[in-house]
Amino acid sequence: MILYKAFLNLFVYFIVFIILVVILSSTLRVLKEYERGVIFRLGRYVATKGPGLIILLPVIDRMVKVSLRTVVMDVTPQDVITKDNVSIKVNAVVYFRVVSAEKAVIEVQDFMSATSQLAQTTLRSVLGYHELDELLAERERINAELQKILDEHTEPWGIKVTTVELKQIDLPQEMQRAIARQAEAERERRAKIISAEGEYQASQTLASAAEIIGKHPAALQLRFLQTLIEVASENTSTLVFPLPLDLVKPFLTGIQALSDKAQQDSERED
Repeated sequence: MILYKAFLNLFVYFIVFIILVVILSSTLRVLKEYERGVIFRLGRYVATKGPGLIILLPVIDRMVKVSLRTVVMDVTPQDVITKDNVSIKVNAVVYFRVVSAEKAVIEVQDFMSATSQLAQTTLRSVLGYHELDELLAERERINAELQKILDEHTEPWGIKVTTVELKQIDLPQEMQRAIARQAEAERERRAKIISAEGEYQASQTLASAAEIIGKHPAALQLRFLQTLIEVASENTSTLVFPLPLDLVKPFLTGIQALSDKAQQDSERED
């Protein structure tokens, strides 16, 4: 009988201990540095507490734990039709964090899901107002526009959107080929412009050199001698020997005078 009473007392103590443990576990909570607890008492919001040790009233208090760390959310790829009627697939990444734990719990049912859905719809609507060239060339401006719109819509939920980045833009195969042809044509255009500018500069330089040489005949003789040296240094069996007009001009003048005299004599005889 004594053994039975001792066993019964031990069992009662054990039950009491279990009840105390359950009560303490539901009463005492420890929140980390980046966590906050939104306290509801009989369904009514009371306070936001944390970090550290939090004491709750058993049964009547309920706590919802919220993390304040930055969340990196991948937006699923969205099919978008741009302003110039090009069908593309775009995905993005959104960086946001909770700045007001009580709003994130009270104002919206599931702020993670709500932010994700809002990011998808905003991505489609905003990119639809831009042409493809703008999406490819002005990503920073479009990222800032997306971030501003999302931040304005999530502010009532106690959420701050810090960054939105377009990760990848998938183009149709025919559009990729068209862009490649456009880039090739642009490179050819630049090459022709550079070549034309080079020809223009070269012609200006040659004109200046001809003007200088025309004013200084000695410079023409020096250039002539330099050309002969360059030709003689080549291993070739053909030698081009240009004669300056100054050397052959007296001979040409004499031949012309003889021709004129012969013509005058023939006219006299007639």
